[in-house]
Amino acid sequence: MSFQRPLARRRRAVAAAGAVSAGLLVLSACDKPTPMATVTFGKDSTSVEAECYEDGKDIGKEEATKCALKKSSDTISVSQGETLRVGVDPEVADEGWSLWLNGQQVTAPFKKTYYAFEGVDLFAAQEGQPAPKTIYISVVQQNKAGTQFKGVWNFKLENADA
Repeated sequence: MSFQRPLARRRRAVAAAGAVSAGLLVLSACDKPTPMATVTFGKDSTSVEAECYEDGKDIGKEEATKCALKKSSDTISVSQGETLRVGVDPEVADEGWSLWLNGQQVTAPFKKTYYAFEGVDLFAAQEGQPAPKTIYISVVQQNKAGTQFKGVWNFKLENADA
């Protein structure tokens, strides 16, 4: 009988070690979530994780531009003249971020977690062309000098007045 007791303890120890190993394996397979960015118009808002992000490493301007041109499936309906509000995680604000429209940078970098663009008319008609029905905006994490680009968050805006 005394032979059975040590054998049972060993089995439990092996089972416990196996469970811990399996748990560590599962945890190591998980990706760390990226910082978030949020866009709000009126009462509607949407938050997304980064389209491109390498855990805070520089992805370069060329890659940031490619990422800013990717079409987002996160859509928000916007009426003309509404205030655009953008919020970013503190780690994004610490480095700096700018707003891009349809793959083009339109603001200098900010170092705030929140910025409101009052009465923005993103859907204004251009010379000889009708107002667009859809616009893609991106929050791009970049330093003030524009030499490092670390992340891109994309949003799709639909013209509620079209």
